[in-house]
Amino acid sequence: MLTDADVERWLREDVGHHDVTNDVPGETSGRLVAKEPGVAAGVDAASAVFDYLDATVTERVADGTAVDPGDALLRVAGPARAVLRGERVAVNVAAHASGVATRTDAAVEAAREVDPDVRVAATRKTTPGLRGVEKRAVAAGGGDTHRLGLSHMVMVKDNHVAELGLTEAIERFRERASFATNVEVEVEGPDAAARAAAAGADVVLLDNMTPAETAAAVERVAAADGDALTEASGGITVEVVPDYAATGVDVISMGGLTHSAPALDLSFRTGGDG
Repeated sequence: MLTDADVERWLREDVGHHDVTNDVPGETSGRLVAKEPGVAAGVDAASAVFDYLDATVTERVADGTAVDPGDALLRVAGPARAVLRGERVAVNVAAHASGVATRTDAAVEAAREVDPDVRVAATRKTTPGLRGVEKRAVAAGGGDTHRLGLSHMVMVKDNHVAELGLTEAIERFRERASFATNVEVEVEGPDAAARAAAAGADVVLLDNMTPAETAAAVERVAAADGDALTEASGGITVEVVPDYAATGVDVISMGGLTHSAPALDLSFRTGGDG
């Protein structure tokens, strides 16, 4: 999903048109180092930056690897000018992705302590231009990527229901979608959840409900259609994930995995290992 054009755009933004700061002769080596514990991600993207600049990545950890302070996520060697030019972009993209993976890992662990079968998923609330990086980071943290794009699933949201009505919206999109495309319907209460399941929703999204409301909706959906999946979403944080995992819901989706995860503190050091 990451192309040379993506990397070139990142570098053009960071380096500009007249770089003298990094005009350093000779060869060097460098390493991307964790300054706090977390889960590594975005290492592919950081490596791609150096590859584009003809610096050689000599060692790297796999995305999803747990790292401690002082651990190297990757090592690189090549012309000093190339290594220094790639430094900031590589740090930024890996730090952001590793922050996403670290938060996802925390949410997954919190959920599975209560229910080993519940899935923690991301949403489409991603940074434009970085969706691939962020979705891969969610996967590295043990989460589910959810939709990769608008067309990946039919999502009947509140605006569709306002325009068409719940049942008509489901029927309209079901007629137009491929047989292989699931239809998910967003609802805001147990009664609407039951209606959505009865109308043929494959997945019922329980939006902005309390854990008690979510548990009631899960029961109503099961009674209406035992095959429909249930997904809880809407402002769910890592701290309350266990409360939602206890409701019997199949999926907990969290926009905060991508749009609010703090970057993992990383730094780039050249020269020796000191």
